[in-house]
Amino acid sequence: MEETAPPVRSGYEQKNKKDTWRKVKQYRVLLLMLVPGMLYYLVFHYLPMYGVILAFKDFKITRGIIDSPWVGFEVFEKVFADGYFYTVLENTLVISVYKLVFGFPVPIFFALLLSEISSMRFKKVVQTVSYLPHFISWVVLAGVFFTMFSLEGPINTVMQWFGMEPILYLADDRYFRTILVVTSIFQGFGWGSIIYFAAISGIDPQMYEAAVIDGAGRFKRMFYISIPMLAPVIAIMLILSMSGILDAGFDQIFNMYNPRVMEVSDIIDTYVYRKGLVEMNYSYATAVGLFKSLVALVLIISVNRIVKLVGGRDHALW
Repeated sequence: MEETAPPVRSGYEQKNKKDTWRKVKQYRVLLLMLVPGMLYYLVFHYLPMYGVILAFKDFKITRGIIDSPWVGFEVFEKVFADGYFYTVLENTLVISVYKLVFGFPVPIFFALLLSEISSMRFKKVVQTVSYLPHFISWVVLAGVFFTMFSLEGPINTVMQWFGMEPILYLADDRYFRTILVVTSIFQGFGWGSIIYFAAISGIDPQMYEAAVIDGAGRFKRMFYISIPMLAPVIAIMLILSMSGILDAGFDQIFNMYNPRVMEVSDIIDTYVYRKGLVEMNYSYATAVGLFKSLVALVLIISVNRIVKLVGGRDHALW
């Protein structure tokens, strides 16, 4: 019986292996810094995906996930047969689209305008102040906005000076969605502008110097240099924003809505919260959440494909 010789690694493979280990050793500190983030996503995002099977089971707490009977797509049939689910879906889409249309351009314009300010001290102060709302919990912000929009709050007080009747804005479905969008922009525009500031700082200063020599003013430099150079970053951020089109902001709405505006403010996340944690209908809540995730996946793939076709590979995620 002939013995087969062990495979001999080529010099190219051995060199690649040595290069890989040398790079690991060289960047070991940076790789160690990745570990907490990777553990976070593993524990809180990937391992919980095991619970997705609840959407296909008639879950019984006493029997556990494994021993609960399989029901196929029966839970999804109940979800799509529920008329209120479509009301919740409509609210989610409307609020998310409003936030995307009116909120997405604000950080871009803020970064562009602030980058044109020559005073570094003033620029740093404005940036710091704009970041602060991001670090304030919606529990606190909701309390602030409740005070501002209450009958005795400053907004109604100013209205009464002009002879107008006070309005309980947060209990009026005509104004509630607008307040949600405005307060969401206020809370996030400063933090969202960071990536655009970073992109602007990476633009070659010689391009601006050449434009100044040619007689271009601030706005022309902004429109003909800054915005075109920001296009890839804007496209990528738009793709990522589209993936959260069904994420209308649970923290904000949960802390600000009330039964009087439930018809226009109840979204998928608050609906899942009530169905799952309040009514303990875990299979139903999981099915709704899985539907939301699948729609987000389809949207991000579709938008990425469209951006790649329109703007090229440099403007897309993959």
